[in-house]
Amino acid sequence: QVQLVESGGGLVQAGGSLRLSCAASGRTSSTYAMGWFRQAPGKEREFVAAISANGGSRTYADSMKGRFTISRDNAKNTVYLQMNSLKPEDTAVYYCAAKDATYSSSSATYSGPERYDYWGQGTQVTVSS
Repeated sequence: QVQLVESGGGLVQAGGSLRLSCAASGRTSSTYAMGWFRQAPGKEREFVAAISANGGSRTYADSMKGRFTISRDNAKNTVYLQMNSLKPEDTAVYYCAAKDATYSSSSATYSGPERYDYWGQGTQVTVSS
């Protein structure tokens, strides 16, 4: 079992930046591919970004390319999402997710929420206009 805890959300003006963190604890000896998703009120959960277990591959949703950066520090069991040039439409609850990649390619990324095994509780990001 892996527990994920997100932090770093908050209220920011349009054009501003936030950095989200996702700290993993528990059975972290396995290798995990990580992802960030978000869900706005009345909308389905959508993919934001993903990073492979070895950190060498990254994937982004088209609307986030050039504005968001996903990274990881395996020594700290933490994944980050740096969000720049934020827009009101980025307002959502942001979730961190982990996929056990022990028996998968360490360089693979996953954009489908059904591929992930563990989820955090989410952190609210609100962007004011």
